[in-house]
Amino acid sequence: MEKLNQRIEVMNHLALGMDGIVDKYLIPIETNWQPSDFLPDPSKDSFFDEVKEIQQAARELPYDYWAVLIGDMITEEALPTYESSIMVVQGVDMINEPQGWARWTRAWTAEENRHGDLLNKYIYLSGRVNMKAVETSTQYLIADGFDIKTDDDPYKTFVYTSFQELATNISHRRTGSLAKKHGNNSLAKMCAMIAADEMRHHKAYKSFITSIFELDPSDMMVAFADMMKQKIVMPAHFLRELNGEKGGIYGHFSDAAQRLGVYTGKDYIDILEILLNDWNISTMTGLNSAAEKAQDYLMRLPDRLTRLTERIKVPELEYKFSWVD
Repeated sequence: MEKLNQRIEVMNHLALGMDGIVDKYLIPIETNWQPSDFLPDPSKDSFFDEVKEIQQAARELPYDYWAVLIGDMITEEALPTYESSIMVVQGVDMINEPQGWARWTRAWTAEENRHGDLLNKYIYLSGRVNMKAVETSTQYLIADGFDIKTDDDPYKTFVYTSFQELATNISHRRTGSLAKKHGNNSLAKMCAMIAADEMRHHKAYKSFITSIFELDPSDMMVAFADMMKQKIVMPAHFLRELNGEKGGIYGHFSDAAQRLGVYTGKDYIDILEILLNDWNISTMTGLNSAAEKAQDYLMRLPDRLTRLTERIKVPELEYKFSWVD
């Protein structure tokens, strides 16, 4: 109970500065981009010609690319699950403190919501996709939820979001680069804009952890180590298709991402090293004995993961997704 009260006290303290966080890391709705800025306008005579251009460019993108782009889109569409997971975190008061954590959670969700909208519309117009299969997987993912092993712990939750937002930045940034290599400049720009949002969100969540380390360093260190011991799972880890088992196709989606170089085991390690450096884990002092053990574990982890990753062989193309025509 004492630890719980301490974490709630820390969260309440951080909530006092939330207006500044929102202003620094989120963009006002009035000046932000919207999906329609990047898509053909159906009210114009040029609409069908522009759709044909999208479909022609879509033919140049390889099979693995479509599997990854669709999986990324479904992940973004499952936003209700992610918002609800933050709403139940200790210290996040969505009712009585509308200007604190409630403001952040709603504003962050509103920015994220545009990502799935944009990719969904583009994929629909591309003519390369079985949309009913995609929509079925999306509904499954929202209905199944996810288990990121953070319970309602704010420290673990924000370690997860710090890590995951940077992972999605990498994934969207690289799908954009690959689209550009295939001559699809419009899709490349869409992915780049989404990636930029994810980077701002990563910096915000990372700043939360930085502040927690200043207020409660030992418990924060232990929470960080606990999250890394159980491994950071991706939001789409329960991904499935019609009548499939929960999580039945996530491995195939992950294999496609690795073959493309969109998100790999090395990227996982790189993100960990970025967080270790940005949070000054190696030089942190004044920790209790449990936190010192956690600190030592964290600093040894990148080398251990590197050795494990070097043994993993990514399989060749072996699975046909129902999503891709």
